[in-house]
Order: sequence, then C-alpha cells, then structure tokens
Amino acid sequence: MSLVELIAQADERGLAASGLACLDRCIPLLGGDDEILRPLWGNLTEDSDAADWGDLVERARDRLGAPPAQGDEAGLLAHRMLAAAPEDRRAAGVRVWADACSVASLQIHRLLDPAADGAPVDSRREGRTEGMSPLVAAELRRQVTVLEVLAGHGASGLRRALEVSTEGRRVLRAVVSRRARGRT
Repeated sequence: MSLVELIAQADERGLAASGLACLDRCIPLLGGDDEILRPLWGNLTEDSDAADWGDLVERARDRLGAPPAQGDEAGLLAHRMLAAAPEDRRAAGVRVWADACSVASLQIHRLLDPAADGAPVDSRREGRTEGMSPLVAAELRRQVTVLEVLAGHGASGLRRALEVSTEGRRVLRAVVSRRARGRT
C-alpha cells in the first residue's frame, strides 16, 4: 500500500503520530534535543487527554523558538511543520497536517541527500520508488512503517513508532553534522 493510501486510511491517533514522527525526525534541523517532543508522544497514549495536545504543541514551539529570518530551506521546512501543528489532534486538520509533514520531511531528506533524485516527492509517496536516493528511500520506509504499526496495533504500536522515529533522527543528525563539517 502506498504512503498516500496509508495516510488516507489512518485514524486520528495514527495521523497525529505520523505528523509528529516526521517532525521528530527533523528535530536536528530545529536545534532541539531528543526529548523536546516526548510530551506530545505521551499525549497519544490511551490514558492521555487529547485536549492537552494544543498546550503541549505550544510548549514545544516556545522551546524551539521562531525560525531564523534567513536559513536553509530544510530548516525552514522543519519549522513550518511545527508551526502548522494543529491545536486539536482530534480535528480534521490533523489529516492535512500529517500529509503536509510527510511531504515536507521527504523534501527535507531530498535536500540533504547528496545523491540525485529527480522524481517528484508525490510520485515517491504514491509508490514509484525506482531510482530513489538512499536518504529519501529510508525516510519513506520510516513513514510507511509508522503508519502500518499504528494501523495494526493502535496505541500499543506507539513504542515501535517512536523507535523508528528515533532511528531516523539519528540518521538525520549525522547527515546535518557531515554537512556542517563540509561547510567549514
């Protein structure tokens, strides 16, 4: 099943986790530590109050600060993901946000991947993967895995979704570090 189809079929928790996972993997571009989004992950559990989501999003925004006036495109895309996070994870806007985060995260990985990938991001999300660059391919697999795990296991799949996101964050942090060393 394509990523587009998985997003179309996901429930509210799956959508919120999908968008959050994309944002979480891009935290190295925002200058945040690994724990900054942990309260939002905790809000997706069965025992949490979905009404707290908006306050937790606002706290994350405050801690990460505003985007720089000028910056690289990847960092600006990551800031837009956070800025666009819905105040209510139960609202219809969470589907739009999850979809936008998916596109932004794939675009970020494309921008940071030294290998060329000329196909549009939308074609990748629809399942056309031939000639895909390695970093984009790995991000696409992570997005699919998060949605499949949550569709198959509900809230009990959150731990695996977080593990997948953590792995992706480490990879992106290494890529960002390599790029920074290459500029100096």
